[in-house]
Amino acid sequence: METPVPDYLLEVLDTCGDSREGMVADYIPELATADPDLLAVALATMDGQIHAAGDAGHRFSIQSISKPFAYALALRDHGLDAVLASVGVEPSGDAFNEISLEPATGRPRNPMINVGALVTHSLVGDPRIGREERDQQVLDGLSAFAGRALDVDDRVFTSELETADRNLALGYLVRSYGVTTADPEEVVRGYTRQCAVRVDVRDLAVMAATLAHGGTNPLTGVAVVPPWVARQVLSVMATCGMYDAAGDWFSHVGIPAKSGVAGGLIGALPGQVGIGTFSPRLDEFGNSVRGVRVCERLSNDMGLHLMGTPATGAHVIRRHLRDGERQRLELQGAIRFSGAEAVLRTMAEIPPDVREVTLDLSRIASVDDVGRRMLLEGIRRLGLDGIAVELDRPDYLDPDS
Repeated sequence: METPVPDYLLEVLDTCGDSREGMVADYIPELATADPDLLAVALATMDGQIHAAGDAGHRFSIQSISKPFAYALALRDHGLDAVLASVGVEPSGDAFNEISLEPATGRPRNPMINVGALVTHSLVGDPRIGREERDQQVLDGLSAFAGRALDVDDRVFTSELETADRNLALGYLVRSYGVTTADPEEVVRGYTRQCAVRVDVRDLAVMAATLAHGGTNPLTGVAVVPPWVARQVLSVMATCGMYDAAGDWFSHVGIPAKSGVAGGLIGALPGQVGIGTFSPRLDEFGNSVRGVRVCERLSNDMGLHLMGTPATGAHVIRRHLRDGERQRLELQGAIRFSGAEAVLRTMAEIPPDVREVTLDLSRIASVDDVGRRMLLEGIRRLGLDGIAVELDRPDYLDPDS
């Protein structure tokens, strides 16, 4: 049989694509020529499957969707404390191109607004490298997230650079506060080139899935950034990625996200899926009107809201079999704190006349460090009580596995 997912995505586009609300980003001449009726969506799973529908082959400039990925590269290159010294993580409540600086320090409030993204761009790589090397490092980094070699749309780059006066003013402003010592004109040039990288919705879905997969690209298997970096980026996307519409977005859709003024939009749901959409008509916040609607529909249909995740603790115990002096616990799913706590409670209820317990781990999908340590401690305590514990697939509790 053929998977019904592409047919479902087509149905979603049919339902959400009839709107003519919004306008293309006409303040950038090259973006003003975009076909406003283009519409596409793609999903990328954690095992590297991609499903797409609509105008999925159309390529467009990534624009502000590049911000979380440049932020990830800066974190990878310099660490959290160094990046936090220059760029904060608090929502601004302002439009993407506003002067959103902390009054006392001049530090940009977050890396998802333009003034913060300029500083973030300057932090990618070694500060001593030249413009060509930094350009290449940024392009190589975005390409690693996408799982293929990306390129730059030179026409968009030139058009956007000619209208970059406000970004240039922001660049000089943050330098006047001492937040950065980089040349504002060079930072704006490099950042504008970063925004002109060309992608399609499949690329966006894979890039989002890489963040959702803990920084490892699900297509190539390459660890682009460490898991802690992916977690940090997703956290900031959740609170700041949709600018002054971030609260409304998260309450309705509930997926860490980022938009771009060319019409692209990504959503990254940890451990589940990466979403990419494209539709050039923008709302007053600079977010794609139909892209937002598509994501709302996907979230509602598939239960993707981050805060709607069902409690899994009690369900990690698949079966608890009792046979006189022997008992068998079969575990399943992802073992984190709540699941491990449920297992420990079950272990605590094993009566003292039981002499042997088998712990079947063969159906475990994953176990984090906390879950592993809790299970090992439970096994240790059963041993102190004189109960022998046999492990089915003991390698699942090996921290190096």
